[in-house]
Amino acid sequence: MPDIFGVIADATRRDILQALLERHLQDEEMSVSEIVGQLEISQPTVSKHLKVLREAELVTVREDGQHRFYSLDPEPLEMVEDFVIPFLSAGFDTEVTVEYLSEDGERVSGPESEDSFEDTGEVLSEEAAAAAERIGRAAAKAEHRVKELVARFRLRD
Repeated sequence: MPDIFGVIADATRRDILQALLERHLQDEEMSVSEIVGQLEISQPTVSKHLKVLREAELVTVREDGQHRFYSLDPEPLEMVEDFVIPFLSAGFDTEVTVEYLSEDGERVSGPESEDSFEDTGEVLSEEAAAAAERIGRAAAKAEHRVKELVARFRLRD
């Protein structure tokens, strides 16, 4: 597999990924001609970059006759995210506090002690752990997006 950082280093490939992301969020594919039209670059250039993105497994292709439809596969980018997040969060206070509230919104005491979980050997059920992981990834993505927007804003000044 090609070096993912080298693949996304190219601005044209990032533009293609951005266009595919917009469609991915709508659960739709994008044809080569749509990419060409949106980015206003030549079809051979788009095809060359799509080949690199396919080899990096960042996009999938569905053939329908002579037409090819592309979809984003964001999973390989998680490696980039895992690498970059520690750098983006360096120096930020990310302390988490836990507060237990009753159904009425009043503060209540939490579990008696942390030792109360030692009986079962697990702190969270599998479902809760999976949900916590999804929430953590969403929070990290949101934090990254905010930092990216702040950096863009600073560049404009």
